[in-house]
Amino acid sequence: MESASAADGHYFGNQFLVAMPNMEDEHFTQSVTLLCEHNLEGALGLIVNRPTELTLSTMLQHMGLDHTAMAGDPPIYWGGPVQPERGFVLHNEAGDWETTLPINEQLFMTSSRDILAAIGHGQGPRHFMVALGYAGWTAGQLESEVLGNAWLNTPVDQAILFQTPAAERWQAASRLLGLDIHNLAGRAGHA
Repeated sequence: MESASAADGHYFGNQFLVAMPNMEDEHFTQSVTLLCEHNLEGALGLIVNRPTELTLSTMLQHMGLDHTAMAGDPPIYWGGPVQPERGFVLHNEAGDWETTLPINEQLFMTSSRDILAAIGHGQGPRHFMVALGYAGWTAGQLESEVLGNAWLNTPVDQAILFQTPAAERWQAASRLLGLDIHNLAGRAGHA
């Protein structure tokens, strides 16, 4: 997949979208979204800083998958408002999973059941997070929102995904640009 804006050939894939302080949509207020795919047809991302009360062991048990060898019991994240019944695993090792989208050379998104079975058996990727649902944009919608000052886009940092507590990810992602998100004005002018 290519990465650039429809007007100049620059897409935003493989980046974080950091909601600006003026974001009014309750789905995205103070959110950090990993943009997994972006092209002329639209964009798909996973919100990575909204843990739910559901845990992975509970989800695996509900799916009838063994989880006795799983290390820890991480929360399931709310990935976005589109198809909240659909699961996605962000992980850092490619593996040989049925349905995997490479985000970059070291980060992948898998939506097939086999990776969850492997995680339950303690044989999955070392670093991962599971999300239900996703955020989606139609053709040109994300570009329009970025121009309207709804989002900052930053490089992806795996430490934010897999090591930073969820409650700190919004500020941590904005610091990738050398900014304190709380010091930004809510509106921007365009020349």
